[in-house]
Amino acid sequence: MKKVMLVFGTRPEAIKMCPLVNVLKTHPDDFSTVVVVTGQHREMLEQVLHVFNVEPDIDLAVMKPGQTLFDVTCNILLKIKKVLEGERPDVVLVHGDTTTSFAAALACFYLQIPVGHVEAGLRTHDIGSPWPEEFNRQAVDIVSQYYFAPTEVSRQNLLDEGKRPDKIWVTGNTGIDALHTTVDPEYSHHELDWAKGSRLILITAHRRENLGEPMHRMFRAIRRVMEDYPDTKAIYPIHMNPLVRKAAHEELDGFDRLHIIDPLEVFDFHNFMAKSYLILTDSGGIQEEAPSLGKPVLVMRDTTERPEGVKAGTLKLVGTEEDVIYNEFSRLLSDVSEYEAMSHASNPYGDGHASERIASVLSDGHLR
Repeated sequence: MKKVMLVFGTRPEAIKMCPLVNVLKTHPDDFSTVVVVTGQHREMLEQVLHVFNVEPDIDLAVMKPGQTLFDVTCNILLKIKKVLEGERPDVVLVHGDTTTSFAAALACFYLQIPVGHVEAGLRTHDIGSPWPEEFNRQAVDIVSQYYFAPTEVSRQNLLDEGKRPDKIWVTGNTGIDALHTTVDPEYSHHELDWAKGSRLILITAHRRENLGEPMHRMFRAIRRVMEDYPDTKAIYPIHMNPLVRKAAHEELDGFDRLHIIDPLEVFDFHNFMAKSYLILTDSGGIQEEAPSLGKPVLVMRDTTERPEGVKAGTLKLVGTEEDVIYNEFSRLLSDVSEYEAMSHASNPYGDGHASERIASVLSDGHLR
């Protein structure tokens, strides 16, 4: 029996790792599963754990008010050392590009414990964009022994960097696995009732590199477009970051067709996506989830590590310049053929069975 430790700490990681936790736990003869959460996020993390009925075995509880990347990295390194030494797992699985993933992978490297990277190989090839995520994912891939790439593009990125082909498996994205358990055609919510009869625009914005003037430009563009199209309503489940909230309230308060609401639990958010007309975001995971729901996505970033969605036609990079966002957002609301083309684009991110494929790799003797 192999001891598999899964380490994650943020809401996006939890959404994509909890389906894998639950699949591994259906194979008790093959795996002893240990779930470690760092608490890099707290309330938002706990919401996801509850939805997927995942109970952590160990909580490092690193979160503190006003924490910096220095705080998160150092605290995880110091706290996870004893956990790894005590548990001595056969492999540690980390996800994606968070500071939790980077710090956990680095700790494993110091202790010579094998790392498996779920969602390996994503690249913008610009170390500063997104920041610090592009560095984190490249660094995790440097120290990993096993690579679970969501797409062939990600696999090729890893091969181009000299990773061994026999240590790379294309599995699809575990975020699509999560959608298969959360989207409910009968779902209802009072905010969705409020938006009935209008084209619902779903907004998320929180990235560090967009804080400040870029975020103000994004919000101004959204408000301008919606003022031009009175048949729209928008819902913005706002991030907990006080700088994000300050910018949003400064630009969007007083506009009665846009509701700023508290963060949604993953079950609710996935169903809000399913009920939306289109999505504006600077998030990463939504770029994978929305295509499987047939929702066009305008990505308010200058780069993306998910070019498959752009190539497929369901995503469009619009950057953070006000006029560019205004023009592209307006086009999707006014040009039916453009909207139809994006909403019917194919989903390149998998079929909802990524977790099963990862479990199969782990159980088939690939851990050496």
